[in-house]
Amino acid sequence: MHTLWAEQALLPDGWARDVRVDLGADGRIAAVTPDSPACGTRHAVLLPAPANLHSHAFQRAMAGLTERRGPDPSDSFWTWRRLMYRFLDRLTPDDVEAIAALVQMEMLEAGYATSVEFHYLHHTADGTPHADLSEMAGRIVAAAWTTGVGLTLLPVLYQYGGCDARPLGPGQVRFGNDPERFARLLEGAGRALGALGPDAVLGVAPHSLRAVSPQALAEITTGVGPIHMHLAEQTAEVAEVEAALGARPVRWLLDHADVDPRWCMIHCTQMLPDETTRLAATGAVAGLCPITESSLGDGIFDGVRWLGAGGRFGVGSDSNIRIALAEELRVLEYSQRLRDRTRAALAARDASTGRVLFSGAVSG
Repeated sequence: MHTLWAEQALLPDGWARDVRVDLGADGRIAAVTPDSPACGTRHAVLLPAPANLHSHAFQRAMAGLTERRGPDPSDSFWTWRRLMYRFLDRLTPDDVEAIAALVQMEMLEAGYATSVEFHYLHHTADGTPHADLSEMAGRIVAAAWTTGVGLTLLPVLYQYGGCDARPLGPGQVRFGNDPERFARLLEGAGRALGALGPDAVLGVAPHSLRAVSPQALAEITTGVGPIHMHLAEQTAEVAEVEAALGARPVRWLLDHADVDPRWCMIHCTQMLPDETTRLAATGAVAGLCPITESSLGDGIFDGVRWLGAGGRFGVGSDSNIRIALAEELRVLEYSQRLRDRTRAALAARDASTGRVLFSGAVSG
């Protein structure tokens, strides 16, 4: 057994002094005892480490490449996406494993304990599956074995190029599966993940309402663990879903799926007030990526209304343009201040802004 000791530690019921933390042979916490004499490896402060709940690891290697104005008169998420597709055409399985290991190491350095990988890069550059259908998922697992990060692996179902069920374009063919092949890929990913032990979790990720049919969405989210999905990120996405399905994304999902605390909705930057309160009431987690959402010009999540309705949230680094836990929380708060022209927007009567944000990210 290994022992840590801290002058101060943030525990579930608040700050405590002279805290002893005993780790078992498996590396997991066996006991936490406040008011203990100094012993073991000593620290000034210990904090619980949250999960980075949304990552596309490979995008770390393209950070900065999109910071030029191209031939389009205006730049947006959609022009950024075109360059991302061109970039991923070059990536081999060895590249993906190396980039993922770098990203995971940087996450650990930033204070995250777990990487939640929204994994959609499945096939070769022309869309041909690898001999091992779950080869690329296995490379994410191999990176986690190297770095020691906790890993929640979310293989992504990506069927279509839009709500009209158009075929995937040249930049998207590496993502594509039908539900039957996805089920086999998911099974293989689970086998690979088993090597990591108790800090490994398998979930599913229907990419978005644009990319997955309603039938497949119902099929892959029945009887499974964590479910993550992009939802209401861009105004063009909202318009496309509303035109095709007859309702805005959040409303359609709440009316057609059994949304509960297993679900994590990524971004949600384009919600109306009633959508915000309805979604918060389900217990689903809002997966916020404020640095990426700022970088891509997505919009501002309605954090004040969400927390006021009892909503749960966590943070992730998404495009991995910058991996910085404190900055994700700071940008989330400052975006609320800029929108509402106020201060201490997410603070509570009994807790500072920082405490609300950090504790919320840990629990979410």
